[in-house]
Amino acid sequence: MTKPLSLFTTERMYAFAGKMVKPCFILALMVILAALTVGFIIAPVDATQGNSYRILYIHVACAWMAMLLYVVMAVYCALGLITQNRLWPMIAAALAPTGCLMAFLSLWTGSLWGRPTWGAYWVWDARLTSALILFFFYLGYIALQNAIPDWRRADKACAVIGVVGVINVPIVYFSVQWWNTLHQGASITSSGSSIHPMMLTALLLMVAGFWLYTFAVTFARLRSIILERDKNQPWAQELAIKGEL
Repeated sequence: MTKPLSLFTTERMYAFAGKMVKPCFILALMVILAALTVGFIIAPVDATQGNSYRILYIHVACAWMAMLLYVVMAVYCALGLITQNRLWPMIAAALAPTGCLMAFLSLWTGSLWGRPTWGAYWVWDARLTSALILFFFYLGYIALQNAIPDWRRADKACAVIGVVGVINVPIVYFSVQWWNTLHQGASITSSGSSIHPMMLTALLLMVAGFWLYTFAVTFARLRSIILERDKNQPWAQELAIKGEL
Protein backbone atom coordinates (compact mmCIF):
# COMPACT_ATOMS: atom_id res chain seq x y z
CA MET A 1 0.00 0.00 0.00
CA THR A 2 1.38 3.41 -0.95
CA LYS A 3 1.78 6.11 1.66
CA PRO A 4 -0.85 8.87 1.60
CA LEU A 5 0.41 12.05 -0.07
CA SER A 6 -0.45 14.18 2.94
CA LEU A 7 1.51 16.28 5.37
CA PHE A 8 -0.86 15.25 8.11
CA THR A 9 0.84 11.98 9.00
CA THR A 10 3.29 11.67 11.86
CA GLU A 11 6.17 10.64 9.60
CA ARG A 12 5.76 13.54 7.17
CA MET A 13 5.06 16.06 9.94
CA TYR A 14 8.21 14.94 11.77
CA ALA A 15 10.30 15.61 8.67
CA PHE A 16 8.57 18.93 7.93
CA ALA A 17 8.94 20.15 11.51
CA GLY A 18 12.63 19.31 11.46
CA LYS A 19 13.15 21.59 8.47
CA MET A 20 11.25 24.48 10.05
CA VAL A 21 12.76 24.64 13.54
CA LYS A 22 16.06 26.39 12.75
CA PRO A 23 14.72 29.00 10.27
CA CYS A 24 11.89 29.93 12.65
CA PHE A 25 14.31 30.31 15.58
CA ILE A 26 16.64 32.53 13.57
CA LEU A 27 13.82 34.70 12.23
CA ALA A 28 12.26 34.93 15.70
CA LEU A 29 15.53 36.18 17.18
CA MET A 30 15.96 38.78 14.45
CA VAL A 31 12.38 40.09 14.65
CA ILE A 32 12.30 40.20 18.48
CA LEU A 33 15.61 42.09 18.53
CA ALA A 34 14.17 44.55 16.00
CA ALA A 35 11.04 44.94 18.14
CA LEU A 36 13.11 45.61 21.27
CA THR A 37 15.21 48.16 19.40
CA VAL A 38 12.20 50.03 18.08
CA GLY A 39 10.20 49.76 21.30
CA PHE A 40 12.92 50.55 23.86
CA ILE A 41 15.17 52.91 21.90
CA ILE A 42 13.40 54.49 18.92
CA ALA A 43 9.77 54.82 20.07
CA PRO A 44 8.96 58.09 21.89
CA VAL A 45 8.35 58.41 25.62
CA ASP A 46 4.68 58.21 26.60
CA ALA A 47 3.21 61.58 27.63
CA THR A 48 1.54 60.26 30.81
CA GLN A 49 3.36 57.05 31.76
CA GLY A 50 6.91 57.99 30.84
CA ASN A 51 9.27 55.13 30.05
CA SER A 52 7.41 52.65 32.27
CA TYR A 53 4.96 52.04 29.43
CA ARG A 54 7.63 50.26 27.36
CA ILE A 55 7.06 46.97 29.17
CA LEU A 56 3.66 46.93 27.46
CA TYR A 57 5.36 45.90 24.21
CA ILE A 58 6.08 42.58 25.87
CA HIS A 59 2.96 42.48 28.05
CA VAL A 60 0.41 43.13 25.30
CA ALA A 61 2.13 40.81 22.82
CA CYS A 62 2.21 38.01 25.42
CA ALA A 63 -1.45 38.57 26.32
CA TRP A 64 -2.51 38.40 22.67
CA MET A 65 -0.45 35.26 22.15
CA ALA A 66 -1.86 33.58 25.27
CA MET A 67 -5.42 34.08 24.00
CA LEU A 68 -4.73 33.19 20.38
CA LEU A 69 -2.72 30.08 21.21
CA TYR A 70 -5.49 28.77 23.45
CA VAL A 71 -7.99 29.18 20.59
CA VAL A 72 -5.63 27.37 18.20
CA MET A 73 -5.05 24.64 20.79
CA ALA A 74 -8.82 24.24 21.28
CA VAL A 75 -9.32 23.91 17.51
CA TYR A 76 -6.80 21.07 17.34
CA CYS A 77 -8.41 19.45 20.39
CA ALA A 78 -11.79 19.57 18.65
CA LEU A 79 -10.32 18.23 15.41
CA GLY A 80 -8.80 15.34 17.32
CA LEU A 81 -12.16 14.43 18.83
CA ILE A 82 -14.01 14.75 15.52
CA THR A 83 -11.57 13.14 13.08
CA GLN A 84 -9.74 10.73 15.41
CA ASN A 85 -6.51 11.74 13.65
CA ARG A 86 -3.90 11.32 16.37
CA LEU A 87 -1.69 14.08 14.94
CA TRP A 88 -4.07 16.88 16.00
CA PRO A 89 -3.83 16.17 19.76
CA MET A 90 -0.05 16.02 19.39
CA ILE A 91 -0.03 19.53 17.94
CA ALA A 92 -2.30 20.74 20.75
CA ALA A 93 0.03 19.20 23.32
CA ALA A 94 3.02 20.86 21.65
CA LEU A 95 1.32 24.27 21.74
CA ALA A 96 0.21 24.17 25.38
CA PRO A 97 3.56 24.89 27.14
CA THR A 98 4.22 27.94 24.96
CA GLY A 99 0.71 29.25 25.54
CA CYS A 100 1.20 28.73 29.26
CA LEU A 101 4.50 30.64 29.13
CA MET A 102 2.83 33.54 27.31
CA ALA A 103 0.01 33.62 29.84
CA PHE A 104 2.50 33.69 32.73
CA LEU A 105 4.60 36.43 31.11
CA SER A 106 1.51 38.54 30.46
CA LEU A 107 0.54 38.30 34.16
CA TRP A 108 4.09 38.97 35.36
CA THR A 109 4.83 41.92 33.07
CA GLY A 110 1.35 43.29 33.75
CA SER A 111 2.06 43.31 37.48
CA LEU A 112 5.36 45.13 36.88
CA TRP A 113 3.50 47.75 34.88
CA GLY A 114 0.66 47.93 37.39
CA ARG A 115 2.86 48.86 40.35
CA PRO A 116 3.92 52.32 39.08
CA THR A 117 0.64 52.88 37.23
CA TRP A 118 -1.98 51.65 39.73
CA GLY A 119 0.10 51.57 42.87
CA ALA A 120 -0.33 47.79 43.23
CA TYR A 121 1.13 44.69 41.61
CA TRP A 122 -2.25 42.95 41.56
CA VAL A 123 -5.92 43.87 41.82
CA TRP A 124 -8.85 41.50 41.42
CA ASP A 125 -9.90 43.25 38.26
CA ALA A 126 -12.07 41.42 35.68
CA ARG A 127 -9.32 41.39 33.03
CA LEU A 128 -6.63 40.22 35.43
CA THR A 129 -8.81 37.58 37.06
CA SER A 130 -9.99 36.10 33.75
CA ALA A 131 -6.38 36.10 32.46
CA LEU A 132 -5.33 34.23 35.61
CA ILE A 133 -8.08 31.67 34.95
CA LEU A 134 -6.74 31.26 31.40
CA PHE A 135 -3.31 30.52 32.88
CA PHE A 136 -4.88 27.90 35.17
CA PHE A 137 -6.58 26.26 32.16
CA TYR A 138 -3.17 25.93 30.52
CA LEU A 139 -1.71 24.46 33.71
CA GLY A 140 -4.62 22.03 34.02
CA TYR A 141 -4.19 20.87 30.43
CA ILE A 142 -0.44 20.28 30.87
CA ALA A 143 -0.86 18.58 34.25
CA LEU A 144 -3.53 16.22 32.94
CA GLN A 145 -1.48 15.42 29.84
CA ASN A 146 1.38 14.29 32.06
CA ALA A 147 -0.76 12.56 34.69
CA ILE A 148 -2.36 9.94 32.42
CA PRO A 149 0.11 7.29 31.15
CA ASP A 150 -2.08 6.21 28.21
CA TRP A 151 -1.73 9.02 25.68
CA ARG A 152 -5.02 8.08 23.97
CA ARG A 153 -6.96 8.64 27.18
CA ALA A 154 -4.86 11.71 27.97
CA ASP A 155 -5.67 13.27 24.58
CA LYS A 156 -9.41 12.80 25.06
CA ALA A 157 -9.38 14.14 28.61
CA CYS A 158 -7.24 17.13 27.64
CA ALA A 159 -9.46 17.84 24.65
CA VAL A 160 -12.33 18.47 27.06
CA ILE A 161 -10.26 21.04 28.95
CA GLY A 162 -9.17 22.63 25.69
CA VAL A 163 -12.67 22.94 24.24
CA VAL A 164 -14.36 24.03 27.49
CA GLY A 165 -11.61 26.47 28.43
CA VAL A 166 -11.88 28.38 25.16
CA ILE A 167 -15.07 29.93 26.53
CA ASN A 168 -12.85 32.00 28.81
CA VAL A 169 -10.94 33.62 25.93
CA PRO A 170 -13.71 36.07 24.85
CA ILE A 171 -14.27 36.83 28.54
CA VAL A 172 -10.62 37.89 28.83
CA TYR A 173 -10.82 39.97 25.67
CA PHE A 174 -14.15 41.71 26.28
CA SER A 175 -13.87 42.05 30.06
CA VAL A 176 -12.87 45.73 29.83
CA GLN A 177 -16.04 46.39 27.81
CA TRP A 178 -18.46 44.26 29.79
CA TRP A 179 -17.42 45.43 33.26
CA ASN A 180 -16.10 48.60 34.86
CA THR A 181 -12.48 47.50 35.28
CA LEU A 182 -9.28 49.21 36.35
CA HIS A 183 -7.48 47.78 33.32
CA GLN A 184 -7.31 50.22 30.43
CA GLY A 185 -9.31 49.56 27.28
CA ALA A 186 -7.92 48.55 23.90
CA SER A 187 -5.81 51.11 22.04
CA ILE A 188 -6.01 49.09 18.81
CA THR A 189 -9.43 48.26 17.41
CA SER A 190 -11.00 47.43 14.06
CA SER A 191 -11.50 51.16 13.48
CA GLY A 192 -7.82 51.98 13.90
CA SER A 193 -5.09 52.69 16.42
CA SER A 194 -4.82 55.51 18.96
CA ILE A 195 -1.11 55.05 19.64
CA HIS A 196 1.96 56.52 17.95
CA PRO A 197 2.86 54.75 14.66
CA MET A 198 6.33 53.86 15.97
CA MET A 199 4.77 52.31 19.09
CA LEU A 200 2.40 50.31 16.91
CA THR A 201 5.32 49.13 14.76
CA ALA A 202 7.22 47.91 17.82
CA LEU A 203 4.16 46.06 19.13
CA LEU A 204 3.40 44.36 15.81
CA LEU A 205 7.05 43.36 15.42
CA MET A 206 6.99 41.83 18.89
CA VAL A 207 3.84 39.84 18.07
CA ALA A 208 5.42 38.61 14.82
CA GLY A 209 8.56 37.61 16.72
CA PHE A 210 6.56 35.73 19.32
CA TRP A 211 4.64 33.91 16.57
CA LEU A 212 7.90 32.82 14.95
CA TYR A 213 9.21 31.71 18.35
CA THR A 214 5.99 29.75 18.88
CA PHE A 215 6.38 28.01 15.54
CA ALA A 216 10.00 27.10 16.35
CA VAL A 217 9.44 25.64 19.81
CA THR A 218 6.17 23.97 18.80
CA PHE A 219 7.83 22.20 15.88
CA ALA A 220 10.71 21.12 18.12
CA ARG A 221 8.34 19.87 20.82
CA LEU A 222 6.11 18.17 18.26
CA ARG A 223 9.05 16.15 16.96
CA SER A 224 9.72 14.87 20.47
CA ILE A 225 6.07 13.94 20.99
CA ILE A 226 5.89 12.14 17.65
CA LEU A 227 9.04 10.15 18.37
CA GLU A 228 7.82 9.21 21.83
CA ARG A 229 4.53 7.89 20.49
CA ASP A 230 5.83 6.39 17.24
CA LYS A 231 9.08 4.92 18.54
CA ASN A 232 7.96 1.41 17.57
CA GLN A 233 6.89 2.41 14.05
CA PRO A 234 9.11 1.16 11.20
CA TRP A 235 9.91 4.67 9.95
CA ALA A 236 11.11 5.77 13.40
CA GLN A 237 13.21 2.66 13.88
CA GLU A 238 14.69 3.15 10.43
CA LEU A 239 15.72 6.71 11.35
CA ALA A 240 17.24 5.42 14.58
CA ILE A 241 19.31 2.88 12.67
CA LYS A 242 20.52 5.59 10.29
CA GLY A 243 21.29 7.90 13.23
CA GLU A 244 19.03 10.65 11.85
CA LEU A 245 16.91 11.22 14.95
